Amino acid sequence: MPQKKSAKKRERQRQSRTEGNKAQRSRIRGAVKRVRTATTKEEGLAAYREAEQLLDRGGRKRLLHPKAANRTKSRLAKLVAKA
Repeated sequence: MPQKKSAKKRERQRQSRTEGNKAQRSRIRGAVKRVRTATTKEEGLAAYREAEQLLDRGGRKRLLHPKAANRTKSRLAKLVAKA
């Protein structure tokens, strides 16, 4: 348990940032899943647009590695094009 005032503040900041990052990663995973489970091409395209935005933002904010975000976008785009 932190003793100093600044260490206590850092702990509070870490907890709030962790919560926000978890929520954002969860949104990304849900969006990717919606693309993969889409039944029609139109539904897949709409889901892909949302996932693309979230993946871009996640890569920019380092919620996931930028290259991992690009790789996921590429694979989803191929999947939607094939459908």
